[in-house]
Amino acid sequence: MKTAGELTEDEWKKKLSKEEYFVLREKGTERPFTGKYWKHKEKGTYKCAGCGVELFSSNAKFDSGCGWPSFYDALDKDKIEEKLDLTHGMRRIEVLCKNCGGHLGHVFDDGPRDKTGLRYCINSVSLDFKKDE
Repeated sequence: MKTAGELTEDEWKKKLSKEEYFVLREKGTERPFTGKYWKHKEKGTYKCAGCGVELFSSNAKFDSGCGWPSFYDALDKDKIEEKLDLTHGMRRIEVLCKNCGGHLGHVFDDGPRDKTGLRYCINSVSLDFKKDE
């Protein structure tokens, strides 16, 4: 059985919905204020929608007003990858799932100053949620 990092693009197309494929594999972005998790308040863990790796805790989630789920920290920095993104005439830091390479969103330095100062701006469609029991 292949790991998520070994799937071909055709296999990803079969595994993911069209919107998930667009965001996770083609580095797309969902429209702001439309994702299922941007106003989500339940306690639990946000996982990669591509491979299921746990990425963010609801404890680090905050309302940044940007229209996407925002977190001031990742659960484990070894589970994400950050890359310079110069697309669309901007200089940003892209956030990817290290396990499957799925595009999650971007990280900015305008998060809560009393925490990390970071804002992980993540597409809802890139995430699944596991509620705390």
